[in-house]
Amino acid sequence: MTSLEEARELLREFPVADGHNDLPWALREQVRYDLDARDIATAQNAHLHTDIPRLREGGVGAQYWSVYVRADLPEPVSATLEQIDCVRQLLARHPADLAPALTAADMEAARGQGRIASLMGAEGGHSIANSLATLRALYALGVRYLTLTHNHNVAWADSATDVPAVGGLSAFGREVVREMNRLGMLVDLSHVAATTMRDALDATEAPVIFSHSSSRAVCDHPRNIPDDVLERLPANGGVAMVTFVPKFVLQEAVDWTAAADENMRAHGFHHLDTTAEAMKVHRAFEESHPRPVATVATVADHLDHMREVAGIDHLGIGGDYDGTAFTPDGLNDVSGYPNLIAELLDRGWSRADLAKLTWQNAVRVLSAAEDVSRDLRTRRAPSNATIESLDG
Repeated sequence: MTSLEEARELLREFPVADGHNDLPWALREQVRYDLDARDIATAQNAHLHTDIPRLREGGVGAQYWSVYVRADLPEPVSATLEQIDCVRQLLARHPADLAPALTAADMEAARGQGRIASLMGAEGGHSIANSLATLRALYALGVRYLTLTHNHNVAWADSATDVPAVGGLSAFGREVVREMNRLGMLVDLSHVAATTMRDALDATEAPVIFSHSSSRAVCDHPRNIPDDVLERLPANGGVAMVTFVPKFVLQEAVDWTAAADENMRAHGFHHLDTTAEAMKVHRAFEESHPRPVATVATVADHLDHMREVAGIDHLGIGGDYDGTAFTPDGLNDVSGYPNLIAELLDRGWSRADLAKLTWQNAVRVLSAAEDVSRDLRTRRAPSNATIESLDG
């Protein structure tokens, strides 16, 4: 049996529980949620990284669908609700393949049915508009993690890619974490500044996740996780889900990406725009400035280091498909996960280690957050604190 065959066999039993996929935003940007125009029951290779046939080929058993919205939208809460509605429409259209999931038990039930457990994560604290009641409403609608920031600061937390303003988490930011713990909503520390990571780990009573982040020691990008933070995951119980985005995993890609982003802005596009017009600009830049190419081995290097620092019980996978313009060779779309598992098998990772990486750690961390919530709800009422009352 080849390594790839062994990887596929393993994924049939312990499929990938991926922490972050931006399909809903891609559907908003490309076709304004016209799901007939992007029917994911059929191959969408020309438009998307994600469709059901390729999820099946990739051995995906659970997916956190990101209900991300841009921070500069005038009505981010309404836009987030539209993203949630998109996921719900997808689930209604494809019930044989996509199973609604709110809990770790739901994830396991879907695995037993041969369906893909579908959860939701909100990407960026701007989606709650400084309101703990809005946070609770998102939880009630099925959102099971909140990424505290996206690429820009919020009033109560610093982002990894913005100028520091709060110095980590403010008092209100700590209250957001406390309320997430009470709800059973996972605290997602991807995108946040290292100071925010540390403050959140100090404040949380439940395990955290990084839904799509890699190792800063391997690739020195502020979106990645420093070793001192990785070292805290065993005590916290959290999970760091390695991402595939080339500009976060390949050091040579960092400078190239800065130049490509500046080129996008010079042509009047947001640097994260993946519409057809924006991609034409990307491709033209790439033709004259060949981009450094990440590979499956690049991602495996991050996992090797992260396992050494945090331990196998604290690793997962968060590809960020349909949220990035480029992907590594061999991880071109959601069908590529078996290539990563095969690479890790070749590096000596055991079947037990890989089962934790792909499935078990992601299920355990959600279950642990549920356990904390059950306890806290007996002792703590919903918080009605405001940012004005806590931060002045």
